[in-house]
Amino acid sequence: MSLDLVIIHEHPEWQKPLFSALDRRGLSWQAFDLKKNAFAVDRLPAARLYFNQASPSAYVRGNVRAVPLGLALIRALEESGARVLNGSRPFLLELSKTTQAAMLRRLGLAGPLTIAFNDIDVLREVAGGFPFPALLKPEQGGSGARMFLVESVDEVETILRLQPDLWQPDHLLLLQELIPYDRNRGIVRMELLGGELLYAMRVVSHGRFNLCPSEVCNPEDGEGECQVDLAPAPPVEFHPYPEVSDAAVAGARLIAREGGLDVCGIECIETPAGPVYYDVNANSNLRLPIGQAFGFDPFERVVDFLQAQLR
Repeated sequence: MSLDLVIIHEHPEWQKPLFSALDRRGLSWQAFDLKKNAFAVDRLPAARLYFNQASPSAYVRGNVRAVPLGLALIRALEESGARVLNGSRPFLLELSKTTQAAMLRRLGLAGPLTIAFNDIDVLREVAGGFPFPALLKPEQGGSGARMFLVESVDEVETILRLQPDLWQPDHLLLLQELIPYDRNRGIVRMELLGGELLYAMRVVSHGRFNLCPSEVCNPEDGEGECQVDLAPAPPVEFHPYPEVSDAAVAGARLIAREGGLDVCGIECIETPAGPVYYDVNANSNLRLPIGQAFGFDPFERVVDFLQAQLR
């Protein structure tokens, strides 16, 4: 085959550090941008390895067609015998927060209470006793898009009446338990590569929902290029977290293994009873300054992993 690698993606700005690292290693690679593209089933891109970096949040950037095309391409590649890192199974896991919640329950890991709904009147019937305040969020999440802190089902109804486009892209929303935590310490995000911990960090949100680690989205000065969360708040803070607990890492490794995730970011909240996991990200945007704080370039580590898979 003429190519070592094809990167399937929708956001070239996110991918630039990886692209540069691939060039430094002299790998032959090609990008397949899902925003506007096509493929012929009998002439699929020929490469030894494929790496899916598509994001569920594509629809927020106006690229609503990217995820369906990406899923169709990945499935066609797999059916043809190609190897796709972060393939259709982990991609579908990332696209469905209810699937993530069900997997956590099966694995015996703590996660927030979650109700999926497509009708506000039925939500009223099933949400009796649900703990408020709670979070309203899309089933197909990504970058903290379209999330709201709500105090009641009445407030959910008002929000949806004023903003009916929140039902997009799949007309399925979630009411999810709000797990209390120390806002000054933030949440914990662990990046895993090949099922092993690459690094962990604490993320202090200051009330924002977009916690994307990419420096394009959340630079140190807070003036990101693709913000989906425009709350009037200080920039999101990212801190190296070498003290992450063994229990949190063990749970994250279990999620990665059971979900078939080759490269992933897993988020949890530290509580006195242990970690509560609430988000699984197959499209793992790495943060160079955090990797450097641990003594390495995280994108070079990803290329190490890709080269090992090619061998």
